[in-house]
Amino acid sequence: MSQSIEALTKSLLHAARQAGADSADAMAVRGTSVNVDVRGGVLEQAERAEGVDIGLRVFVGQRSANVSASDTSDRTIEEMAIRAVAMAKEAPEDPYIGLADPDQLATDWDVEALELYDPAPEPSPEALQDDAARAEAAGLAVKGVSQVQSAGAGYGAQQVFMAASNGFEGGYRRTDRGLSCVAIAGSGTGMERDYDGDSRIFQTDLRSPEDIGTKAGERVLERMGARKPPTGAYPVLFDERISSALIGHLLSAISGTAIARGASWLRDAMGEQVLPKGMSLIEDPFRPRVAGSRPFDGEGLPTSRRTIVDDGMLQGWTLDLATARKLGLTPTGNAARGTGSNPGPATWNI
Repeated sequence: MSQSIEALTKSLLHAARQAGADSADAMAVRGTSVNVDVRGGVLEQAERAEGVDIGLRVFVGQRSANVSASDTSDRTIEEMAIRAVAMAKEAPEDPYIGLADPDQLATDWDVEALELYDPAPEPSPEALQDDAARAEAAGLAVKGVSQVQSAGAGYGAQQVFMAASNGFEGGYRRTDRGLSCVAIAGSGTGMERDYDGDSRIFQTDLRSPEDIGTKAGERVLERMGARKPPTGAYPVLFDERISSALIGHLLSAISGTAIARGASWLRDAMGEQVLPKGMSLIEDPFRPRVAGSRPFDGEGLPTSRRTIVDDGMLQGWTLDLATARKLGLTPTGNAARGTGSNPGPATWNI
């Protein structure tokens, strides 16, 4: 029987100590994914993947290294630790790296309240194929749509667990259910393409295939006959896909990494107006059934609801431990990481 992901992280930490690391943290992710694509009403492709990924970050003094693997054998874990320690000894010193102090760690959270995991049974490949086929049919039913390039449905489930030599241990489960459709209209140089899709934690929250297919068809028709307007000042309505990208530029500019490097156009804008008055930007990692929710961040720090912009005025940066130390500030619980990458600042639900 394979080890639990909790046991795998503890095995990684033990191996790191044996290899000579001063401190370490480990992450393990066990995941399952199923994806089905339909074209012309028939199954075009179906994929299923299952696996476990493990990652280990070690510290030797003020030097560190990160290694990862998808093999969970005892031999691989031992070799990972030895390799990581050897790499850390050759890495340049960084005065800002290191694990969180014990009094900084998250100690109390309610994963159940976040509803990150749908307890419903995993959808069958036939059910996923039916959803994709219905989305395709709805797209083709929109008058003016010439073809549907692709329609696909997918499901994923993950178990995540983190542990560190500073005493932190924590994990959670997560599911996601997705559906998308890409429609085409016109021909030759007048051909246009657009899409619609939805991704949710709970199957019951997912928009219907008919709605997604119809919206994809309507969007591509709205692109037909586009023309350049005369020069002037006009009110503009931004589609949500565009508005999120626009605010993303501001979020990138307040990342601790960019601020610490002096590479952000907002590096001197703390307390200044960066959005119109009356507009506020709130980060809330505790919204139930939303993909960006987190009980703790990638370094074991508690997440929190915070105001990034208040009435147009910039209130704070997005910081992980390293960037907070470099700037002489308090970390904001915004470290994100994967098994094969070091933590870095990221925002949750905006």
